[in-house]
Amino acid sequence: MLRIESKGRGGSTVTVLDRLPDNAAFLDKLAGALKRSCATGGIVRRGTIELAGGMRERVRPLLVKRCWSAGG
Repeated sequence: MLRIESKGRGGSTVTVLDRLPDNAAFLDKLAGALKRSCATGGIVRRGTIELAGGMRERVRPLLVKRCWSAGG
């Protein structure tokens, strides 16, 4: 699921990808590619990638290109 959150983050907006496989190597590789493509920072958590800023419209085509459905 792809969504944008700002509640509880001190007014900062983050783009959250969750319900991902709990595979650290996969998540690190995907997060690195997304952060480079969006020129933003981010963090990997268990089954979740969080990118700084409202990157939903940039991330969705990148996921589709990798054959992922980006619901949300």
